[in-house]
Amino acid sequence: MRGDAGAATLIRPRSAAEACGLLARTPGAIALAGGTDAMVAWNAGGLAGRTFVDISALRPWSRIRVNAHGAWIGALTTHTAILGHAALRRGYPLLAAACATVGGVQIQNRGTLGGNIANASPAGDTFPPLAAYDAVVVVTDGPTRREVPFLGVFAGVKRTTLVPGELIEAVRVPALRRPSRQLFRKVGTRAAQAISKTVAAGLLWLRRDGTVDELRFALGSVAPTVRRLRAAEAFVRGKRLDRETIQEAVRLVADDVSPIDDVRSTAAYRLAVSRNLLAGFLSR
Repeated sequence: MRGDAGAATLIRPRSAAEACGLLARTPGAIALAGGTDAMVAWNAGGLAGRTFVDISALRPWSRIRVNAHGAWIGALTTHTAILGHAALRRGYPLLAAACATVGGVQIQNRGTLGGNIANASPAGDTFPPLAAYDAVVVVTDGPTRREVPFLGVFAGVKRTTLVPGELIEAVRVPALRRPSRQLFRKVGTRAAQAISKTVAAGLLWLRRDGTVDELRFALGSVAPTVRRLRAAEAFVRGKRLDRETIQEAVRLVADDVSPIDDVRSTAAYRLAVSRNLLAGFLSR
């Protein structure tokens, strides 16, 4: 590994207030939770001489609560813990399905939901489900908290709207009525341990007369941040999902995504897959 352990500083605070204070007054300090992303950067030699604030001892941030109002998932909750929580699997199956696709078992055991969000990768597997569930990110600076709509926490590739000294404490997911259809789909080079080329989550509610009451469809890896297909969602509301409606909704996908060519895929492929995923979901 290229990281120089002797040049790094590791601090393990005992409280959230202490952790936030350290991050606020230590230039370049990095919050360390599961470390699955930090160790990749460390191995590449990109974090030499940095100060790491290890927040893994903040045990209350590992708690999960599910009730009639929704779910509270602590930022230090691992993907494995989400997969093992029966109430989360029942109430939020798209999130559980996404957690099952994150890396391998070792990554799922170490990686945390809050760390995944803070890393702000455009390809985060859990992001489309959380966007579709209208999740809220609970942010703290120690003494105070604020809530940020899930899509509002991302400022770009690997960038968030958090300010120095703020940490993600939890993710709050509202309760939702049972959807008529739901979808999680990850498209990658292989079935396991692959960064997604496109990742999608969809929820659809139909009225008794067959018209659309509500559509929520979110995509990752097709823009600098996770995107909801707002144009398509608005277009299908109140309509029957006939061939013409679906074709127009699929055409509107380009209004909300901006895929790029990179080492994993091409922009044209990502757009085509995104349209196919939405078409298949609406046609089912």
